Amino acid sequence: MDQYIPVVVIKELNEVDKILPALKANGINCAEITFRTACAKEAIQLACEKYPEMNIGAGTVINAKQCKEAIKAGAKFIVSPGLSVGAAKVCKKNNIPYYPGCVTPTEIMQALELGITTVKFFPANVYGGLSALKALAAPFPQIKFIPTGGVDRGNIDEFLAFDKVAAIGGSFFVKEALEKMEG
Repeated sequence: MDQYIPVVVIKELNEVDKILPALKANGINCAEITFRTACAKEAIQLACEKYPEMNIGAGTVINAKQCKEAIKAGAKFIVSPGLSVGAAKVCKKNNIPYYPGCVTPTEIMQALELGITTVKFFPANVYGGLSALKALAAPFPQIKFIPTGGVDRGNIDEFLAFDKVAAIGGSFFVKEALEKMEG
């Protein structure tokens, strides 16, 4: 798994050739293209075709139907803001990693019952940040977290220092990469 998972919102297909090269130039070879725009499927497919060396996934996937569409488009991993049992089953059937959003012990237990051991912690800043992750990690030592939402350059090192953090997700990676390309 990549240490950084940029959350990428593609509103127009031409943005793929602007954002992905900027991420690569910034040393990031991963992109979670959100499934919340009209061209999301096409953007994932284009990204997978043009940047096969990158780990392209789909984010904001909220059900089995979207999950199937994302995998068909070439997504190598699926991320959800919450836990979708339907998406989890589709991912398991297709041997694709699934990172559902889980912020409560009940959600984490449900993820474990589905065989999932890495979960998105979103929005991290709203649900208690690093102190909440540490509290949740105690009863669930087998779980790794991908905090997203409220993680930035000011606190990223604290999160990465915690051994239960598998990666950091965030849109700020895209903003930084684009600023460096333009600067």
